[in-house]
Amino acid sequence: MSFWRVILSIILPPLAVLDKGCGSILIVFILTLCGWIPSVIAALIILNNPKYNA
Repeated sequence: MSFWRVILSIILPPLAVLDKGCGSILIVFILTLCGWIPSVIAALIILNNPKYNA
């Protein structure tokens, strides 16, 4: 997880997970509509998950 990816996940969480698949983008986008903090947490979890890192 790069420094810029972390900054992007704090500022615009759906853009940070753009290359992780449609499901991840959808989850983070829905959480962004519900609130900013849950979407940041979800984006950081998705970015830190080794399953999604190729």
